[in-house]
Amino acid sequence: MSGGRKFGGLYQIGPAIVFWLSPKATGESAVNRGIPIWIQAAMAMPIKSPDLKRSLLLAAGLLAGASTPLAVQATSYGAGIENSQWYLSESVFECRLVHEVPGYGRAVFNHRAGEDLSFFLEASTPLMRPGRGDLVVEAPVWRPGIAPRPVASVNVAEGNRQVSLGTRQAHVLAHSLLDGMRPTITREAWFDDRPVRVQVSNINFAGEFERYQRCTLNLLPVNFDQIQRSRVPFASGSTSLSDADRKLLDNIVSYVMADSTVERIFVDGHSDSIGSRIDNRALSEERANVVADYLKASGIDENMITVRAHGDQYPASNRPSDNRRTNIRLQRAGDRPELQQATGYGGEPTG
Repeated sequence: MSGGRKFGGLYQIGPAIVFWLSPKATGESAVNRGIPIWIQAAMAMPIKSPDLKRSLLLAAGLLAGASTPLAVQATSYGAGIENSQWYLSESVFECRLVHEVPGYGRAVFNHRAGEDLSFFLEASTPLMRPGRGDLVVEAPVWRPGIAPRPVASVNVAEGNRQVSLGTRQAHVLAHSLLDGMRPTITREAWFDDRPVRVQVSNINFAGEFERYQRCTLNLLPVNFDQIQRSRVPFASGSTSLSDADRKLLDNIVSYVMADSTVERIFVDGHSDSIGSRIDNRALSEERANVVADYLKASGIDENMITVRAHGDQYPASNRPSDNRRTNIRLQRAGDRPELQQATGYGGEPTG
């Protein structure tokens, strides 16, 4: 289509004029459906001059904006050259790159220990209607002639954290910012059909992103959620640790040594029901001590560790292999002791 480009619900006329074609008008599939006849005529005219056709489309769009709700100009939010800032919050637990979007809220690249990069858009007050929005990458106004590039249809959720993106799309956004482009998310407003456009600025991004990359090199191998409850399995009759078990325990040690809020480590040994109860309890105690001794030898204060043996009293399932285990649970300062049914994964008494 000469003179204009369609991106989801967006129609671009030239490098800077963007109109939103309401899904009620387009049916999400046909650009011309329900659009006033003068816009359709301008789109279809066999005019060879791109400049003339753009002028006709612009005039038609302005007329439509004055007379019908089917083509409306978006309400845009984004930082300008004078106030675009990125801030890095860094620790061994998390690297967070934050960009304030004036009038809307903030855009955040987040990398937790043990995970990969993610992105979310957080509104001070939710302005977008829940549903599907359009994510495109646009050039700044000083780079005319570069068409917006569609990236994905994204989910706009209720609440303040309106858009959350996983690893792949977060990396796409980061690389587009490094290329001098501006990721833009568009969705109808909460209270009317006027679209809301939130643009993430590339200004001052590159330097902070370099610091962010250095921050990720110092992240712990795991986060608290990943090792708060851990399980070391054992072969039948065995008390030996595998290489995978030692790696898990090393990760637990690394985390506990870094997080001063962890005050207790509960180590609970278990067995299957094969054999006598006396033998099974002794075996479960050996398994718990093997794990506790490894933690202490790696630098954990023995006063933090509580060792308990349960034999076959608290099976995790009907499968014997699931019951031959030692469970490890970390407790932070201020955590309330849990009252659990004494069955299943981590189901032994925890007080």
